[in-house]
Amino acid sequence: MEFRSLGSSGLKVPALSFGTGTFAGSGPIFSAWGQTDATEARRLIDICLDAGVNLFDSADVYSEGASESVLGTAIKGRRGDVLISTKAGLPMGEGANERGTSRSRLIQTVDDALRRLETDYIDIFQLHAFDASTPVEEVLGTLDTLVKAGKLRYVGVSNFSGWQIMKSLAAAEKNGFPRYVANQVYYSLIGRDYEWDLMPLGADQGLGALVWSPLGWGRLTGKVKRGQSLPELSRLHETESFGPPVDNEYLLKVVDALEEIAEETEKTIPQVALNWLLRRPTVSSVIIGARTEEQLRQNLGAVGWELSAEQVAKLDAASHKDAPYPHFPYRRQEGFALLDPPMAG
Repeated sequence: MEFRSLGSSGLKVPALSFGTGTFAGSGPIFSAWGQTDATEARRLIDICLDAGVNLFDSADVYSEGASESVLGTAIKGRRGDVLISTKAGLPMGEGANERGTSRSRLIQTVDDALRRLETDYIDIFQLHAFDASTPVEEVLGTLDTLVKAGKLRYVGVSNFSGWQIMKSLAAAEKNGFPRYVANQVYYSLIGRDYEWDLMPLGADQGLGALVWSPLGWGRLTGKVKRGQSLPELSRLHETESFGPPVDNEYLLKVVDALEEIAEETEKTIPQVALNWLLRRPTVSSVIIGARTEEQLRQNLGAVGWELSAEQVAKLDAASHKDAPYPHFPYRRQEGFALLDPPMAG
């Protein structure tokens, strides 16, 4: 397994990491994703560690904390062998203080996560959404306190816009608070919006992307193909409305290209889609998920080989969309290479 720097930090993370949204699934979204118990989770983690995947990602909102609990049980006795990433900030109840990232909520949230994970520190802690009602100085000051207390080692964000990240980074620099080094983002062959603002920002400011839903909310698993009905057992029947929308003809155009390249490379459609992502600028780790050993082993097969330049170009062309304003004027300039800048740091 290849290891990469997490943004401009000194932390090395595997190119593939494992998402635990399928652990202990409950509720309308997570029950459809999977209901992996601690025994099953331990086996999946064994397979990951054997393959060199040692980063496991969760969130307090995943099955109302049960995902973190299953992860904590499954890694018991081998905490030193793994990196734990988790997130907080989305609503966990109806109360006024059961959402957001105020000082009070963050301190309680981190303590709750540590208890569920059965650990005394979190390797990568990310804010799951921007809290417009709490000053960024309060948020960053609280993270600073938690880092100094040894409860958090690195901090990052997820689902922030570019201006929200830059406002936070400016406040961190001004006040000597910890800088964000991770940005957990939605990015896939059918969801390339990350490239317009957040990718150049990450390259310039040293934020490494931790990519969630790299198979486009399950649409690039090979189950969706032109001229075929969606299989009856596909979880997309239950979860599609929760995910980012995708135009059907655009999706099929990308799937056509993936299918052709999968044949050429003797790989699967998901393996090709994941391999394309692993080549993209600023990507530190791609978070894969799996309900079964078979799914996990297939996803792990996305590493150890490379697409050709011609195959990458074919996927780029199939998934291309014109840049939105204000990006399109300079994106159309010949030789303008903002898309592929070197990682800062």
